Amino acid sequence: MTPAGTETPVAAVTGAASGIGAACADLMRRSGWHTAGIDLNPSETDLPLKADVSDRAAVAAAVDQVVKRFGQIDLLVTAAGYYEEGIDVVDISIQQWDRMLSVILGGTVNCCAAVLPPMLSRGRGTIVAISSELALAGSATDLHYVAAKGAVLGFAKSLAIEVAGTAIRVNVVAPGPTDTPLLASDSLWREPDYLATLPLGRLVTPQEIAYAVHFLATEGSMYCGEVISPNAGAVI
Repeated sequence: MTPAGTETPVAAVTGAASGIGAACADLMRRSGWHTAGIDLNPSETDLPLKADVSDRAAVAAAVDQVVKRFGQIDLLVTAAGYYEEGIDVVDISIQQWDRMLSVILGGTVNCCAAVLPPMLSRGRGTIVAISSELALAGSATDLHYVAAKGAVLGFAKSLAIEVAGTAIRVNVVAPGPTDTPLLASDSLWREPDYLATLPLGRLVTPQEIAYAVHFLATEGSMYCGEVISPNAGAVI
């Protein structure tokens, strides 16, 4: 399924150069969508754009380019982010707090603010914010990341209520530990002892996260401000 109308739908994906963002862009493209990638690095999308999502002006300019090229944006996926692990809360610097919040929460806010005007003008659209299973359950030694991802949950739920009457749907995908380059080879989430605690006994894949995003964008018309968490049973 694709959005209403006969035109080819358009997906804008942040963090599209690698990991979950790349998997989402690839799946949407293979499903017949035009794709635009917003990232600091080149992405394999129809329209790769370079921008730091924490820079509101840069994000707005990138979104303008997407609209000029394709005439519309049907889906926004906010997958841009990064991860720092193994830091006790007292050791997280002010700079680390500020950067994590500006990229993950600020980036989500900036992208939503940029795509909402063209979506509102058309009277439809879908936003899928990528949060984390850690925002649901908490975690030690990466509190600034967890706090930022938890803030994304609150923001997305509130935005979903704000725009629900406009036929724009906002939802969240909160992945569990995912096999992407963000997880270092020595990450505790890759440890056999940790994986043994998961009912499925493994990490989830970026492609599995992309399937959840695709569902929300195409068939999940009944979802509003909800969280889908593909996490291999880490949170049940």
